[in-house]
Amino acid sequence: MKTLITACAVLATAGAASASDLPVILVVDLSVPNQITVTATDAPSNATVSGSDSTGFYLESFFGADGTSGLNEGFVSGDLTSFLNGSDGSPNLFRGGTTDPGLNIWSYTNDPTSDFEVGVQAFSGSGTWSLDADDYANMLIGGERVGNVWFAADTLDDLGDAFVIGEYNVIIPTPGAAGLLGLAGLAAVRRRR
Repeated sequence: MKTLITACAVLATAGAASASDLPVILVVDLSVPNQITVTATDAPSNATVSGSDSTGFYLESFFGADGTSGLNEGFVSGDLTSFLNGSDGSPNLFRGGTTDPGLNIWSYTNDPTSDFEVGVQAFSGSGTWSLDADDYANMLIGGERVGNVWFAADTLDDLGDAFVIGEYNVIIPTPGAAGLLGLAGLAAVRRRR
């Protein structure tokens, strides 16, 4: 079963709310090279909805380019989960092939459903994953940005049956910091030789 949505009472019709009307419920930090950290804010969900975390939630228009593979990542640590559910300590990332523009996070609770309620904090905790250089570069292309978080959805074609529960915000390294990180890495390589 791809999606199980048992209840929904939506503050704004899915997809109809403007970006300024939605709370930022997740912050995506890309400031560490080849790493992504997703952290919950204390902002409330925009919808009341329950469904399977085996489908999870979807960060719309997250990737700035097609990838060379679906997604090569390794879980480092974290307890990211829906606020109304306990964490299983093992959230996973997924990209539906090389061209799907969104990022999916799934398998984050061991409860029977993942639950969100209007006006109640949407998520808790954070998760960190290591990335291969190509996936990391594709995530940086969009720059700092804000986008919709949909539940329950794991690929773009699920959005017709999913609900916007809030927004995500992406933090990227500043150009000066990225250059300094590159110089520091070059210096470390030279010291090892």
